[in-house]
Amino acid sequence: MNWSPVSRPAVPPWLAHALRAQRGPVPWSAMTRGALAAGPLLLAGELAGRTPVGVLAAVAAMLAGINDRPGSRRASVKRLGVPALAGALGLLVGTYAGQEMAAVPLTLALTALGLVAGGVSAVGPVASAAGTQLLVAAALGAGMPAAESGWQRALAFLAGAGWLILLRLALPTPGSLTGDFRFDGEREAVAGVYEAIAALLDAVGGTRAPDRRAALTAALDHAQDALAGPRLRRYAGSAAERRLRAQYAAALPLAEAATALHWAGEPLAARAAEGPRRLACAVRGNTGPGPLPAPQRSASALRALDDALLRAAEAFDRGEDARHRPPVRRRSLRDAGRAAFGVGGREYGLRVALCFGGSAAIAQALHHTRWYGHHAHWYWLPATAVFLVKPDLGPLASRVLCRAAGTVLGALVFAGLAALLPQPAGLIVLVALCGAAIPLATRHFAALTAVVTILVLALLMTGGEPQASASRIGETLLACALVLVVGHLPMPGQRGGGVRARLSVAEAAARAYLLHVLGESGDRAERWVLRREAYRALAEARTTIALAAAELPALARHTEGTDAVADVLERLLDTTTACAVHLDDTGRLTPRHVRRLREALGELEMRGVRVPVPVAA
Repeated sequence: MNWSPVSRPAVPPWLAHALRAQRGPVPWSAMTRGALAAGPLLLAGELAGRTPVGVLAAVAAMLAGINDRPGSRRASVKRLGVPALAGALGLLVGTYAGQEMAAVPLTLALTALGLVAGGVSAVGPVASAAGTQLLVAAALGAGMPAAESGWQRALAFLAGAGWLILLRLALPTPGSLTGDFRFDGEREAVAGVYEAIAALLDAVGGTRAPDRRAALTAALDHAQDALAGPRLRRYAGSAAERRLRAQYAAALPLAEAATALHWAGEPLAARAAEGPRRLACAVRGNTGPGPLPAPQRSASALRALDDALLRAAEAFDRGEDARHRPPVRRRSLRDAGRAAFGVGGREYGLRVALCFGGSAAIAQALHHTRWYGHHAHWYWLPATAVFLVKPDLGPLASRVLCRAAGTVLGALVFAGLAALLPQPAGLIVLVALCGAAIPLATRHFAALTAVVTILVLALLMTGGEPQASASRIGETLLACALVLVVGHLPMPGQRGGGVRARLSVAEAAARAYLLHVLGESGDRAERWVLRREAYRALAEARTTIALAAAELPALARHTEGTDAVADVLERLLDTTTACAVHLDDTGRLTPRHVRRLREALGELEMRGVRVPVPVAA
């Protein structure tokens, strides 16, 4: 008897996303900072007899802790500071609006604020975090009346976030004893670039090569951000920083050559990856690279790789040129405005406005009817809606499921702990423990929601609010239903505007890079800037496309076919890079290069994307 295998039903993409968690090493540094942030701030407020101020400072430290990700100290100032300033502004506006406005005008004002914050969030990750904190703090200011004035609450918020930023700048990374600890984030990021180059060279010609090439782009993006944080002077001020910037600049031609070898698709000898790997060890150890492998010069890309290794070794030995500056993103105010007010920003802004304004209206109606008791707070529902509407946290159905599960779990756990812990000492310790757990919990939205729910409920009980786990669960489920409905409402214009906006940026960046290469300009620094921008824009478009494809079918169908366009753009960028390397070596393109360029451009035109670039043999 023949038995046919029983096929298992495929897990829907949105559910697979909800069940998947990020992996990586335990972030001990961030967990240490989290333990020293919200809990001690709450304790200071309690000891000073200003518990509401301590609660606000702890909330600000918690929100900053959610944004406390790996990277350089300098980059963290922008990543944590800009959202904190937006949060302080939101708290100021929300407090005075809540004091001076009736329910209907207040709802309209919060809706308008949501429209602006949603559009601004489309500019980039930092702007998205700033928009989120602006709205969450506005909900807190309007929905949590207090004796303190708006400016006092805003100062308390800034103090809480500023304390975490100070910890981020001052505390060394545990185990980082090499060189100047102030630049351990930059050092690890630059070493990661060389490791990614070595991994790509190992995988050339194999099935893992495309993923390794994407990982190289991610490593270059991370290092670029780490080195390009805010600064007071134009050039690097310390020898350690100048050395790291020179080492990053030396990695760019290596990455270019490795991409060209990936495009050629011929497997390499194992020793090809030894050089970049030794350079990675030299970056981490703050030492010289030592002897490098013997050169292989049988092809243009191999010759480019060997030349880049030699130049990198010289840069490692010298490494004191203050003129080395990493390529920076050329994002002007006009570009930011185009993102905020373009089709993607308008669509997202409208959804945020409807969710935030609608949740504020429902929350005030429930508050005035005393649906959840006789306390004066109604902020939970709109604050929950703000986090739920953020597309960078995953597909809509996944966000709703994770938020609901996390809130139920967190509220139930807190209800049990609140009955056992002494007050306020036990609650302050609980806040400190949850603050330490946030960096680890950010790997999964449900885990993060559970930890934040416990922390916020502990803060509120310390501030005098009665235990209200049941009502928080009900309000969260109501916010989930509201955001799920708004997410499926038709909007003016074409659906999937955010995906198409990102894809348009990637197309423009690819066109600029290709034109520069075919123009045979001798400005390699400019070429590397354009190459970085093209690959980075494509990576951002791919992330947006992947999230949109994991939505429920009713939403995912609006972006069908965009992943195929991204695939062709990637082939075009790889071919352009191979052309650049070959032109450097011989001064002319081979028939294979010309054919592959024409194929990619022709396929893009078939899919409705026209890149008007003349390609001659």
